[in-house]
Amino acid sequence: QEQLVESGGGSVQAGGSLRLSCAGSGTDFSVGSMAWYRQAPGKQRELVARITTDHITRYVDSVKDRFTIFRDNTKNTVYLEMNNLKPEDTGVYYCNAQIMLTRYWGQGTQVTVSS
Repeated sequence: QEQLVESGGGSVQAGGSLRLSCAGSGTDFSVGSMAWYRQAPGKQRELVARITTDHITRYVDSVKDRFTIFRDNTKNTVYLEMNNLKPEDTGVYYCNAQIMLTRYWGQGTQVTVSS
């Protein structure tokens, strides 16, 4: 059974850093794109960062120059390095993978940034 499991969330003060990890199992996620989404309270889920099979990355404007997405295909894992965190980065962060027309989601990990 295909599965994505996130880890690394937590509570930090503004200006702090966190690294999220998303470990895949049950299939080879290296053949698809992977991404991180987040959902703040009362808001819609939004794409934060995406990385293709060729390691091409794309970010939402609000996190450019602060967040870095990267993947280790040998570990079937994608990461999100988050620096200079702001209170508006607070939310549940979800890992996503897309292989052909199939999308997979993790269960989410909470990130809370206090001012």
